Amino acid sequence: MDIVKLGEIEGKILELRGQKVILDSDVAEFYGVETRDINKAVKNNPDKFPEGYIFELNKAELEDLRWKISTAKFSKTRVLPKAFAEKGLYMLATILKSPQATQTTIAIIETFAKIRNLSRNIKALSNAQDDSQKRNLLKKSGEIIAEILDDNLVSNERETTIELNFAVLKFKHTIKKTTKNEKK
Repeated sequence: MDIVKLGEIEGKILELRGQKVILDSDVAEFYGVETRDINKAVKNNPDKFPEGYIFELNKAELEDLRWKISTAKFSKTRVLPKAFAEKGLYMLATILKSPQATQTTIAIIETFAKIRNLSRNIKALSNAQDDSQKRNLLKKSGEIIAEILDDNLVSNERETTIELNFAVLKFKHTIKKTTKNEKK
């Protein structure tokens, strides 16, 4: 069973209709099932997915994704993809009952929470007056970004520097790792 990494999920979160969502095909990939299985679970439990939990993309949104995401992923689709909002993903978790589904759901929830916390910190940073408060918010934001980026970062005897520049936050994170060669 492969455990889904935080960075993998963060990379699949899109903004559509003013919401952060994950497409049904990506959800299926995370859960290790076919997209049709995800959509069948939704169809068999309509009461668990009220408006705002999941929506079907329209043709214009699909075309826009085809241009933004240069992949053959959407070229052969016969049905319009569905987008799961955070609440829809929570509901999906109540339906899917495998160990991989549980681990995937935890990873998805953690990713959304980290992104929400980072967003709050950046917003608070733009309004902070006190230098001590700014330093604290910068530190917290840096820790969140490091958690997202370090999750699957591999390096050996090298420095890896990642620099992100937001309007009110400049984040520079250097990672120096060495790998030990195991001798038998």
